[in-house]
Amino acid sequence: MTDGDSASDEAERGPALTVDDIEAARRRLANVVHRTPLDTSRTFADMSGAASLGLKLEQLQRTGSFKIRGAYNAMAQLSPAERETGVIAASAGNHAQGVALAGDLLGIDTTIVVPEVTPAAKIAATREYGATVLVEGDIYERSYEHALERAEETGETFVHPFDDAAVVAGQGTVGLELLAQYPAMDTVLVSIGGGGLISGIGTATAAADREVRVVGVQPEGAAHAGPSLEAGELRPLDGVDTVAEGIADTRMLETTFAIASEVVDDVVTVSDREIAAAVTLLAERQKTVAEGAGAAPLAAALSDRLDLADANPAVVVSGGNANLTDHAELARTGLFELGRYAEARLALASWPARVGEVVEAVTAEGAELDALERARRTAADHPNRTPVTIGIEGRGPDHLDAVLTAVSALDGVSVVERSVRDDG
Repeated sequence: MTDGDSASDEAERGPALTVDDIEAARRRLANVVHRTPLDTSRTFADMSGAASLGLKLEQLQRTGSFKIRGAYNAMAQLSPAERETGVIAASAGNHAQGVALAGDLLGIDTTIVVPEVTPAAKIAATREYGATVLVEGDIYERSYEHALERAEETGETFVHPFDDAAVVAGQGTVGLELLAQYPAMDTVLVSIGGGGLISGIGTATAAADREVRVVGVQPEGAAHAGPSLEAGELRPLDGVDTVAEGIADTRMLETTFAIASEVVDDVVTVSDREIAAAVTLLAERQKTVAEGAGAAPLAAALSDRLDLADANPAVVVSGGNANLTDHAELARTGLFELGRYAEARLALASWPARVGEVVEAVTAEGAELDALERARRTAADHPNRTPVTIGIEGRGPDHLDAVLTAVSALDGVSVVERSVRDDG
């Protein structure tokens, strides 16, 4: 077959996804998913330099993320025979819950393979929807391979988390809602894992009667999309290293790469610490619990990687399925990144008599004592002093320094080590 024949066939088949497919998905999902709210934030607009900033709160969706949209749209189109045999999927958590709930609503048996890094809360929620959950592999890729092997053995239909036009069409309904809810929107920031969400949103906005810049966001430890789109070919990673497990993919695949190549304007990366700060700010300013993947677009908006001056960006908060312990720890890291949290190791001449004085000193300086515990003694510690670690929350680096100075001024108390971010 010549290249001309190949191009002709491609034109005859048409694009992998059209806005008509997304409109059909919206009708299919009308009585299944929530039309999640779009909240504007003056605080985040000011912090990013934007004229206005909208938050698409998809963490309020059923199952806590956008994934139910694509999963249901794909599974609703299965044949009776496919429904009878059941489906299998691989997921780091959110797609798992989407497939499980869709199976429950459609009467389809579901099996989900998840990697070991999947938060316990996501596994528990998936089982509550009636799915069988198998934990296999240290990262998503290993779980994915196991699910495909099992599908070959059992005949179950594999529901891909992103490399499926029907799944992408379902995710694209987020874009249709954004266009209706946020008329001023001229930019949309979307996390990229496998690329299903951004491909769907980009297809929806590309068909709109106004220009919308589509920007993908990835963590530094899973940044495959930018190099791939720039090179015009898939550039998979050997592995990933990020706190944002929901977008800890090593690559896009053919369907999403082809669509993203047409509709994504730019891709930026953010650090895990920036993601942590965004998680903290969403909890504090928006009263929103977001997982790392869901907070990444806000991290990008608040970074120096984008010029949002006078722009009207929409930030898609794609999920909120965070283990509460992990969320608390990430928020604490975020406070440190924002220059509002410090940790210190103290040496006390008398335990526990001096503890009350430490607490009083921190309180008197207007700070919050987040943690205080007797530490394990090391060889470097003074043999006649008790090692204690404290965590304090304050207004900023200068305030935290002043608090620790006040603590170190106490009789019988010395600050051996301190950790205060000095650039806020």
